[in-house]
Amino acid sequence: MSTNNSKFENKEGQNVPAVTFPIRANDDWISRDTQDIFAGKTVVVFSLPGAFTPTCSSSHLPRYNELASKFAANGIDEIVCVSVNDTFVMNAWAADQDAENISFIPDGNGDFTDGMGLLVEKNDIGFGKRSWRYSMLVKDGVIEKMFIEPDLPGDPFEVSDADTMLNFINPEAVQTTQVSLFTKPGCPHCARAKDLLTQQGLQYEELTLGNEISISAMRAITNADKVPQIFIDGKHIGGAEELAKHFA
Repeated sequence: MSTNNSKFENKEGQNVPAVTFPIRANDDWISRDTQDIFAGKTVVVFSLPGAFTPTCSSSHLPRYNELASKFAANGIDEIVCVSVNDTFVMNAWAADQDAENISFIPDGNGDFTDGMGLLVEKNDIGFGKRSWRYSMLVKDGVIEKMFIEPDLPGDPFEVSDADTMLNFINPEAVQTTQVSLFTKPGCPHCARAKDLLTQQGLQYEELTLGNEISISAMRAITNADKVPQIFIDGKHIGGAEELAKHFA
């Protein structure tokens, strides 16, 4: 049984449900089934109550996307997001989130989620039947590890996050680095720096000139006039070029 709450069965050691998912891709209907997704591969799955919902869009999905390179470096072949939404909603959400590292699987009928024993009623907020929030590590179709959110009111988000999953796979891969950078809107070099950090799976604190901080304050801290200016663990790295050299 789940260590979080006995309401939900922990299915570690069992096969994932056999389900076929109709998906709309490039104006055509295609399908992916669980054999295609899981057979012979190591896959991380995270499932959530709904596309476009606050926690799912601000935290759950983005962090898995950010850490995709670290998951890949630790043997993960694919990261799959499952939600009881139709394929058009999932496609729109994927485009809105710009999460190119995630495979969006629409469990529109709830068959997969029901087979996992995690289909719940959310009629009180007009959602009908949706997935309880959870994540799992699946190897060749067999569930090795599950993180099921506790049965608490609302939408708990405590254990199914990307960092918890990565910590299970490889504790040394979890970020302990502290990163901050000064940026300004529309700055291409700032965008490059943020892309470089994301490729490394690093979270960062972004300080935007004219918003959180003035250019004079940035100059006093960095002794520089141009953005971006990046700090890693308190050390001043410099701009995007210096950051690229740092990672090289």
